[in-house]
Amino acid sequence: MRKAVEAVRRLPDADQEQVARMMLTIAERDAVEDIDAAHLPDVLEGLAQMRRGEFATEAEVAATFRRFGA
Repeated sequence: MRKAVEAVRRLPDADQEQVARMMLTIAERDAVEDIDAAHLPDVLEGLAQMRRGEFATEAEVAATFRRFGA
């Protein structure tokens, strides 16, 4: 689980937000929600960024958490 959290922390802010929303959806409904077709390009781009090793810095992650009050 720690590896997953660290990987998400290195993602760009927008991708972290999407991952957080998906996690909340799963936790609240205990089911995976289909990706809206309008969001699919963003999800695919986030996955491509991950494969290229393009992750958010610790400072970017901290700023995101501050922005959302976490």
